[in-house]
Amino acid sequence: MSHDSTAHGETGSRRRLAALTLAATGIVYGDIGTSPLYTMKEVFGGHGIPASPENVLGILSLVFWALMLVVSLKYVVFIMRADNRGEGGIMALTALANRAVAGSARKMWWLTVLGLFGAALFYGDGVITPAMSVLSAVEGLEIAAPSLHPFVVPITLCVLFCLFWMQSKGTAKVGALFGPVMVIWFITLGVLGLRQVVDQPFVLTAINPLHGLAFFAEHRLHGFLALGSVVLAVTGGEALYADMGHFGRRPIKLAWFGLVLPCIYMNYLGQGALLLSSPDAVRNPFYLLAPGWALYIMVGLATMATIIASQAVISGAFSLTRQAMQLGYCPRIPYVHTSHKEIGQIYVPGVNWTLLLAVVAVVLGFRSSSNLASAYGIAVTLTMLIDTLLAFVVVQHLWKWSMTRGLMFLVGFLVVDLAFVLACAVKIVDGGWFPLAMGLAVFTLLATWRRGRQLVTARTDSETMPLDLFISSLFHSPPRRVEGTGIFMTSAPMGVPRPLLHNLLHNKVLHERVVLLTVLTEDVPTVPEIDRIELEELDYGFYRLYLRYGFKDEPDIPAAMRQITEDGRLPFNMMETTFFLGRERLVPHIKPGMAMWREKLFFFMFRNAGSAADFFKIPPNRVVEFGTQVEI
Repeated sequence: MSHDSTAHGETGSRRRLAALTLAATGIVYGDIGTSPLYTMKEVFGGHGIPASPENVLGILSLVFWALMLVVSLKYVVFIMRADNRGEGGIMALTALANRAVAGSARKMWWLTVLGLFGAALFYGDGVITPAMSVLSAVEGLEIAAPSLHPFVVPITLCVLFCLFWMQSKGTAKVGALFGPVMVIWFITLGVLGLRQVVDQPFVLTAINPLHGLAFFAEHRLHGFLALGSVVLAVTGGEALYADMGHFGRRPIKLAWFGLVLPCIYMNYLGQGALLLSSPDAVRNPFYLLAPGWALYIMVGLATMATIIASQAVISGAFSLTRQAMQLGYCPRIPYVHTSHKEIGQIYVPGVNWTLLLAVVAVVLGFRSSSNLASAYGIAVTLTMLIDTLLAFVVVQHLWKWSMTRGLMFLVGFLVVDLAFVLACAVKIVDGGWFPLAMGLAVFTLLATWRRGRQLVTARTDSETMPLDLFISSLFHSPPRRVEGTGIFMTSAPMGVPRPLLHNLLHNKVLHERVVLLTVLTEDVPTVPEIDRIELEELDYGFYRLYLRYGFKDEPDIPAAMRQITEDGRLPFNMMETTFFLGRERLVPHIKPGMAMWREKLFFFMFRNAGSAADFFKIPPNRVVEFGTQVEI
C-alpha cells in the first residue's frame, strides 16, 4: 500500500471519528448537558443552604466527584467495557449477566427481574426528563421579565406538544442539527462559567475532595440530604452506556472528556462564583450568569437543548418497547419506521401519546422545576444501582475477576449509588412516588405478559402430539396432498402445531411441502445473516425451519424466505405459499397459574395485542388463522 493511500485512509478514519463524536455529543449528552439549568438552584434554593464560601466549595466538590466517580469512572471506564456485541443499555447488560450465570435458573430469574425493573424505571424517567428540562429552560423568561411568569406553563406545554407531535414525522432531518446545536450549547456553558471563574479563580480549588468532606462534617444529615439535589448533575449519565451501540466507545469517550465534562463543570464553577458575589442569584444562578442582553437568546438555546435531551429519552422509550416485544416481555404493539435508511428510527404511537399525557399531567401537577425536582432522581439512581449489581455479575463470572477485585468494584460503586438512592428516598413523599409508581406499573405489565405467555406456551405444548409420531402415522394413512407450501408457525418445533392438525381435520389435505417455522430471539442485539437461518429436512415433505433474530433486529419472514430461495436451499414462491397461524382464545382455568387480577390484566393485553402476521411482515392475503381455546 502506498504512502498516499495510507494517509487517505487515516484521514477518512479521522473524519468518521469526528462525525461520530459530533453525533454522540448531540444525542448522548442532551440529558446530562442540561443539568446545569437546575442543579445549583435546587441545591441552594431547595435546601436552604446559605451560599457561604465553605458551602459553595463543598457543593462544587460534591458535583465534581459525582461526575468523576459515577459518569467518568463507573460508566465510561468500567461499564462501557461490558458490551453485548457492541451494544449497551440495561437490556444488553441483563442479557450478559444471565449468560454469566447460565445454568442457575434461580439466579437468572432474579437478574431478569432486576433488569426488567430497571428497564421499567426508564419509562418513569421518560416522563420526568422532558417535563423537568423544558420547564427549567422556559423559566428563564421570568428572569428576563417577571411579568411573563403566568406564561411559563402554557409555553412549556406548547413546546412539549410540538415535540411529541413531531415524533410521527421522524427525526432524521432534525437530528442532523442535534450535534452542532449541542456543541454550541456546551461551548456557551463553558464561556459563561469561565467569565465568573476569571473573577474568582479560587473556586477551582473545589476539585479537592476535602471540601466535600468538610461540607458533610458541617451539615451532617442536612448535608447528606443535599445529595438528593447533587444527583441532578449526573442524571443522564447512563445514556453513555445505552447509546454505545450507535456510536461506539471511543467517540463517546472523546466527546465526554474533550468537550462535555470540561464545559459543564466550568459552568457549575461559574454558578458557584456568581453565588459568592451575588447571593440573591440563588433564584436562578444559571440564567443570571448571562448578561441581560443575552437572556432571551439563552432561553431559546436552552429550549433547543432541552428538546434534544427529551428527544433522546423519547426515542429510547420507543427502542426499549420494541426490544421488550422481541424478548417476549411486551405484547405486539403497532409501530412504524420513520426513516428508510436507519432501521432503528421508529415511532410507537401508543407509547408516544401515553408519554405525552403523563408529561402534561406532571407539568400541570408540579408547575415549576423546583417542585418537579422533588420527583427527579429517584428513578435514575435506582437504575444506576441496578447497573452496578448487574455489572458485578459480569465482571465476576464473565471477566473472571478475583473475588477481592470484584468486591472492591461492587462496594466502591455501591456506596456511591446507595448514598444517592437514600438521599433521594426522602423525595418519595413530595413527588418521587410518581416515577416509582409509573415504573412499578410498567414492570407489572411486562412481568404479567411474560408470565402469561409462559403459561399459554406450557399449556399448548403439553397438548402437542410428537412430530415424529405424527409423520409416521401419515405413511400408514396418507392424506390427500395439494400443490404449494404450507408454513405453520410454532414455538414447539418438536411437536405438531395445532393449526396443522386443524387444517388436516377440517380440510382433509396436506401441502406437498410442510414447513414448521420457529422464530427465536437470542440474547444478543443482532444475529448475523449467516447465522439467521437453519433449515432441516424431515420425512414426508416436512421441513423444520428456525429463524434467529437479536433483540434489536426486526423480524421479516418474507425476506428470510427470499434468502433461502436465493441460497438454493429450498425454493419459495410466495404466491403458492400459505402461512397458518393459531389464534388462541383464552379462558380461565379452574386452577389459575397466577393471581386473578394478573390473569384479567393478561387477558386484556392479549385481546389487544397486534397481529402476528403484521409483526412478522407476512402478507395478509397469504395468511390463514385457526382459532383454538386455551385454559390458563
